[in-house]
Amino acid sequence: MLNSEKNIRAFLAVEPPEEILQAVIRLQEKLKQEIRGRLSWTRPGGQHLTLKFFGDVSKDDVDSIGRVAQDLLKSGASLNLQIEKLGVFPDARKPRVLWCGTAGDVEKLAALHKQLEADFIEIGFPKEDRPFRAHLTLARVKEPRRPVGMDEALQKYRDFSTGVFAVRELILFQSKLTPQGAIYTRLATFPLES
Repeated sequence: MLNSEKNIRAFLAVEPPEEILQAVIRLQEKLKQEIRGRLSWTRPGGQHLTLKFFGDVSKDDVDSIGRVAQDLLKSGASLNLQIEKLGVFPDARKPRVLWCGTAGDVEKLAALHKQLEADFIEIGFPKEDRPFRAHLTLARVKEPRRPVGMDEALQKYRDFSTGVFAVRELILFQSKLTPQGAIYTRLATFPLES
């Protein structure tokens, strides 16, 4: 296999600790009972705060991404986050994605994202068109009409919140798409040095 082949679908993300993910999974199970419609629910273990989606990259690209991430994180960037609230993209009239948002050091996270974007542009990865909103995807809506119970669930769980967790590392994941959903594999881990 040549290094120039772009056959690795990759993204850089924060993976919340297991106890935080378990709280989100419990919420997701409740929502599955309360929202009716054609939704594709994110599988447990498939929830992370994506900082940059690269698309298809080569092995050489993976190495370059790693160097950029490692160099930036050496400057020290302690982050404490919390998963909270429910929301939808793009809006409540036509929901396409059901998500949990973040609280805590979101300004620091946004600044880290902005710097990563700038550094990744320098190695050939275009800037994301959409504004950065750190979130965990719970489900994708697979029909044009709003699912029954969505508005009620958004209201009922508007105060949902997990405990605070320290972000200790960024992870470069490979994403393999299968008929059963995406399978994520860690390609590299980049510790946040304080």
